[in-house]
Amino acid sequence: MAVHIEGQWFKDEEGRTLNLRGVNLGGNCKTPYRPDGASWKREGFFDYKDVSFVGRPFPLAEADEHFRRLKEWGFGFERFLVTWEAIEHEGPGIYDEEYLDYVHAVLEKAEAHGIQVFIDPHQDVWSRWTGGDGAPAWCIELVGMDISKMHEVGAAFVHNIHGDPYPHMVWDSNNYRFGTCTMFTLFFGGNDFAPRRTIDGEPVQEFLQRHYINAIKRVAERLKGLPNVVGFGSLNEPQCGYIEFSDLVTTREYRFIGEAALSPLDSMASACGYPRDVYRYELKITGSRRLNRVRVNPEAHRLWKDGYDCVWKEHGVWGDEEGIPRILKHDYFSRVNGRKVSFVNDYLKPFITRIAREIRTVSPGAFIFIEAIPGKEFPRFAPREVPDLVNASHWYDVLMVYRNRFSPWYCADVYREKLVIGRRNVARSFRDQIRHIRDFSRDSMCGGPTMIGEFGLMYKLDDRRAYRTGNYKKHIQALDAYYNALDANLVGGTIWNYTADNSNLHGDNWNGEDNSIFSRDQQDDPTDVNSGGRAIAGFCRPYAMRTAGVPLSMSFNIRKRRFIYSFIPDEKISAPTEIYVPRYHYPRGFDVELSSGACSRKEVEQTLMITAAKGDAVTVIITARR
Repeated sequence: MAVHIEGQWFKDEEGRTLNLRGVNLGGNCKTPYRPDGASWKREGFFDYKDVSFVGRPFPLAEADEHFRRLKEWGFGFERFLVTWEAIEHEGPGIYDEEYLDYVHAVLEKAEAHGIQVFIDPHQDVWSRWTGGDGAPAWCIELVGMDISKMHEVGAAFVHNIHGDPYPHMVWDSNNYRFGTCTMFTLFFGGNDFAPRRTIDGEPVQEFLQRHYINAIKRVAERLKGLPNVVGFGSLNEPQCGYIEFSDLVTTREYRFIGEAALSPLDSMASACGYPRDVYRYELKITGSRRLNRVRVNPEAHRLWKDGYDCVWKEHGVWGDEEGIPRILKHDYFSRVNGRKVSFVNDYLKPFITRIAREIRTVSPGAFIFIEAIPGKEFPRFAPREVPDLVNASHWYDVLMVYRNRFSPWYCADVYREKLVIGRRNVARSFRDQIRHIRDFSRDSMCGGPTMIGEFGLMYKLDDRRAYRTGNYKKHIQALDAYYNALDANLVGGTIWNYTADNSNLHGDNWNGEDNSIFSRDQQDDPTDVNSGGRAIAGFCRPYAMRTAGVPLSMSFNIRKRRFIYSFIPDEKISAPTEIYVPRYHYPRGFDVELSSGACSRKEVEQTLMITAAKGDAVTVIITARR
């Protein structure tokens, strides 16, 4: 199926409006397959050259099983994860051709199952050695840092070094620690903020961006010709580093969860061997609460390798005259040549423009799926400035994520920065937050389409209670609320995530996350395509896949299993409207009411085909047979 963009809609070759739904494939792509790079393991963590990601998201021999399951659940459009490390882990310009061949082979399998993908160059908090995933270790070393000291000096909170138990969501605090902040500042703004730092005589920003973009281009070259690869992301959840920080001394305490909260000054000083006494915090519904005071880097280790000084000390941001670290340039990262800077407009947007241009030298028709820092300002583009952009913003129920609890009675509105109370208000808030993302695409991003690149659920809710009881009612309730918000706004999305080797004990094998909609630990019958699915009723639900006209409204009542869809038919389109009707929700079949037109069914494909009468809006009502 060929896909193109018309205004805010995806369209197929027949002109039908598409609602693209799928999963992120998969959560384990963040770590190597050989040797097993699960983040709870320390052994071999610093031996980064001799690794392989062949087998992520699953061995090629398992591909048919997993794609068959995804297709059964109505997921025909996947966000396929790759990392810079997977492509170029051995050294600058040395690509893992075996891995690229493997990705090509897996996506050929996807094509055989009628599944389309877009490629997501994934990262979280820069790299595995700064507590996340993404970039290869050598880029950190070439900047001058010793990756083996990152955790010890407090420049990152690394699961592989800390071990289990790993505090829930503490990895996110790495976005504000020295390792991640420094690398992102150099990657996006090295020309302005670190002009003296070079690698082999090349400005550090140009060196890092050039290698990253060339690695993604190498993927595009290898996948060229696969008809089911519709586009590429620019970079998962890009971070600003220190850019725009105007206060380098005070801790932004609400951003830190459970462990040491270092200010930029604390981080810079600690990386240079100064022990720092700081506070820990925990997240409450109303904000963060200060806990005890702890010492960071008590043994005065130094992050910088011999022959290197702190890049920010080198540029006069801070100094340690008389042995006392002090900030010398408070506005260093917020102004350039006297002008206040904007991370989104001055650094992120030019990067997106550049990578879109470079990818399209290889794949001219590729869509470019772009993101901003979740919940923050998004880059604006004028019409035709960069064609065929897709707003692939992420959206999460943030209180569920950080508290590992779901309640339909309260949530946080990330755009209005307020707490929402009451069941109806929460449902409305979820809809409004998705609408905010969709309307931005229409009004300020070339009028292009929206597809929520990530949303989803912590399956280890309530201290993994469901694994002991087998009761997933709360998970289904949460997923239903999230999909209702997507339905109300007529946007598609790729749920986070599907991890083929998920387990109840170690989840997705990365930083304690456990978001996979599938787990081998729940698979009691390998011959049953649904076996292994978790809270299937929440994510496997009816939706209009292809509409021969303009969508108007869509809703699903999960309790009554009643689906209602309305659209204005386009008489120029001869192909039928197609609605996915999962047998999981309708095991005894279903009845259809049509305001006009006729319908037929494709039982194997779980599809209802509607040939609409011309003119007036058509309403389709699907109800389960008892």
